[in-house]
Amino acid sequence: MTGSSSRVALVETSDLLPGLLPFQAWDVLATADVVLLRDAEQHPSASALYYAGLDLQSLEPAALDRGDLDLSRPGAPEHRRMAKALVQRASQHGDAVYLLGPDDEGLAPALAGMAAQHDVEIELVFLAQQPEGTEVLRLVEVMRRLRDPDTGCPWDREQDHTTLLRYLVEETYELVDAVEDGTDADVAEELGDVLLQVVFHARIAADRRAFGIDEVARGIADKLVRRHPHVFGDGDAATADEVQANWDRLKADEKDRDGPFDGVPAAAPGLDLLHTLQRKAGSHGFDWSQAEPVVAKVREELDEVLAAEDDDAREAELGDLLGAVVALARHLDVDPEAAARRAARAFRGRFEALLAAAERDGVEVADFDEHAWLARWNAASGD
Repeated sequence: MTGSSSRVALVETSDLLPGLLPFQAWDVLATADVVLLRDAEQHPSASALYYAGLDLQSLEPAALDRGDLDLSRPGAPEHRRMAKALVQRASQHGDAVYLLGPDDEGLAPALAGMAAQHDVEIELVFLAQQPEGTEVLRLVEVMRRLRDPDTGCPWDREQDHTTLLRYLVEETYELVDAVEDGTDADVAEELGDVLLQVVFHARIAADRRAFGIDEVARGIADKLVRRHPHVFGDGDAATADEVQANWDRLKADEKDRDGPFDGVPAAAPGLDLLHTLQRKAGSHGFDWSQAEPVVAKVREELDEVLAAEDDDAREAELGDLLGAVVALARHLDVDPEAAARRAARAFRGRFEALLAAAERDGVEVADFDEHAWLARWNAASGD
């Protein structure tokens, strides 16, 4: 402050991190006779400041005269009334400390227009940059309100871990689609939907006092630290394969698992399940040394499928063929599940193109014979 001018100190706050203010803000607040707020009861940081022993008062907006109502001045009338009250307070007491809240976004411009006319200086005390992940706190709070037994959403209150499972599966596959075919915006949106499922399940558990989102986050963070001793400790792993081997070994030690397939979910999609089982067996030395014998195995299993004499035998032999194909995919460093999805997308696109071409030509696809189907299929695929 210079000369005899008065001062208004505006202290920025975060409704996501109430009470977590930089030391510059606490210096300003601690030296104030009283801290002014729009609402001393409802401000997100009010309880933290009460516990810190600060005197909080709600600021009563001042009445505006005809000049204050000039629409060319910055700020809505509501903010100009608050600005005028702060200017009057500072003029009477030498300074005024005001804690900005969620509804005060337009207050600073309105205050700047009035303060210059009354020899009042403005000091802005900004928050430090909020840490990454702060918005997750908002999601947690939104979920808490949705599950509130008195004021929450009826649908959200009725859900439990079991009823949410189908949505978790759906959102996971939608995320896979976005990663494979979508934009960054699509991926961000689908990640949000998956994150919602995690927070939703944690809230359900918290409501029955089992665990909460902090236990979930702490558990996975601690696990990542334990399983990456080459980053957080004195372990050694120079390649991705060494990292995977260390992960599997540490996981087996932590889980006290003896069997090579303990913990593998039997409900996983078939190709993924085959891939995981083969990878785990390979870590015990049960694997092909190179790709050529795997190709021969694929041909052998195909012959056995063709030679099968009944449905049961054909299913068994086809399963063996798929297993051999998955083994070949592993040796070629191809994700078999991703390859199957890619083939499905290609099939869908070709068939839809075939139907569109048939409709354009005025022909009925139901009337096609085998040769017509093949010709149309090749045309749709560009072959």
